[in-house]
Amino acid sequence: MNFLTEPSFPYLSVILLTPLVGALATIFVPREEVWTIKAVAAISTLVSLVLSLLIYIAYDPAVGGMQFKEDILWIRDLGVSYSLGVDGISLPLLLLTNLIGFSAVYASWNVKERVKEFFVLLLILITGVMGTFLARDLFIFLLFYEVVVIPIYIMVIIWGSTKRVTKEYAGMKLTIYLLIGSAFLLAGMIALYVNAYQLTGVRTMDIESLMLVSFPEQFQIIGFLLIAIGFCTLISMWPFHSWSPDGYAGAPTAVSMIHAGVLKKIGGYGLIRIGLFILPAGAKFWAPLIAILAVGNVVYAALICLVQKDLKYVVGYSSVSHMGYVLIGFAALNIVSINGAVAQMFAHGVMAALFFAMIGNLYEKSHTRNISDFGGLANQVPILAVGFMLAGFASLGLPGLASFPAEFTIFVGAFNVYKVFTVLAISGIIFTAVYILRMLGNILFGPSKPEWDKLTDIKGPEWVPLLVLGSVLVVFGIFPSLLMDMVNSGVTSLFAKLGPSAIVGGGF
Repeated sequence: MNFLTEPSFPYLSVILLTPLVGALATIFVPREEVWTIKAVAAISTLVSLVLSLLIYIAYDPAVGGMQFKEDILWIRDLGVSYSLGVDGISLPLLLLTNLIGFSAVYASWNVKERVKEFFVLLLILITGVMGTFLARDLFIFLLFYEVVVIPIYIMVIIWGSTKRVTKEYAGMKLTIYLLIGSAFLLAGMIALYVNAYQLTGVRTMDIESLMLVSFPEQFQIIGFLLIAIGFCTLISMWPFHSWSPDGYAGAPTAVSMIHAGVLKKIGGYGLIRIGLFILPAGAKFWAPLIAILAVGNVVYAALICLVQKDLKYVVGYSSVSHMGYVLIGFAALNIVSINGAVAQMFAHGVMAALFFAMIGNLYEKSHTRNISDFGGLANQVPILAVGFMLAGFASLGLPGLASFPAEFTIFVGAFNVYKVFTVLAISGIIFTAVYILRMLGNILFGPSKPEWDKLTDIKGPEWVPLLVLGSVLVVFGIFPSLLMDMVNSGVTSLFAKLGPSAIVGGGF
């Protein structure tokens, strides 16, 4: 028997709580022991990452469904349980969170102000994000989602940047949008809970149990709308997107990496896990509108990227554009398109985190993010230039990198449902190529500027984000089945549970 299949050991709880234990341990470390604080953060995130990799390898796609399940009754009167589990959808996102969390620690290695508080909040943030992907109970899901918001706000206003917007403005704008989204989520989830109790006589917030409840179609339409507003705000769907680029610009590097890499993916994950598979009729009803707004994401944000001068704003609006592909994949409501949407969340998360790690490294040394200030950096910092090019090529969907099979799968799945919208979305790739290649050309090539001769290239701990995230982009690009087979097992299992009576399929 594989040791990972031993049901008595709570592997998921260990993965989830190790960063939290690291945060608690850091509290008792004297603040002058900077190296020890960083070591605790690095070790705790490494443990979670290694265990996530082992779980990823041990998961059986042939069986599918939730595996490594943990259940502890928590609030009996409300039917709330501490329920964890992973399937082919949540497991890649769990791995993504730990890849980025581990890399974010090393991307923050040179933090000098309030080091102790920074890493405590970072570890709490990583724990909160992981919890949303592991939760099998709506209450636990919402609990971890709320845990995410506070650390982000504090980290932005203390360690953030004021280059284009003040960090106070960025932090408050980000927090207000996230809290508005969570308010709609709370309303929708309470409605689900109450209506399920009225229909079944059983108090439960278990997601798998709620999937089996036959909610009235009218309720599904209203309930899905509430939930979708919350999740679509989080995923920065146009026109609820404006908080995202400002949030990136004002956030420290680690927060930008986690924010772009995994926080937005909670929105896409929630739409699929909770929206589609609990309220399929509601998803069917609102899918065309989501598809229309998704095209707005892709095209509008890509056009905005063409006129941006700040590196973080280029990647920020690019992230909004790429989330449009996820939304189009969701709106098509078929197995192929949903496969592509989940794979795109993973691939984009790795790419965006790598991009922000490289930008943060450059900003730390140059104290500017203005594209026009640079030129010829490939001669002065060649390793950093490789990181920029790898992230940039992944952004425009170059074959051989993880983004290509994900985007291709979305387009294949969506074309038969939304032909015109899919063509418009594909046109976004052209705009992406224009602004990415122009940005790379302006900062990396051409005549070198003497004022940057003093720049030091990536060294020491700064190597970690490039090696970890860059390797993932290449490995999953060359061997896409490592990701796609996993995702397909999760999506197929969930569609099978909907049954023949479910109303899915999207489109006009």
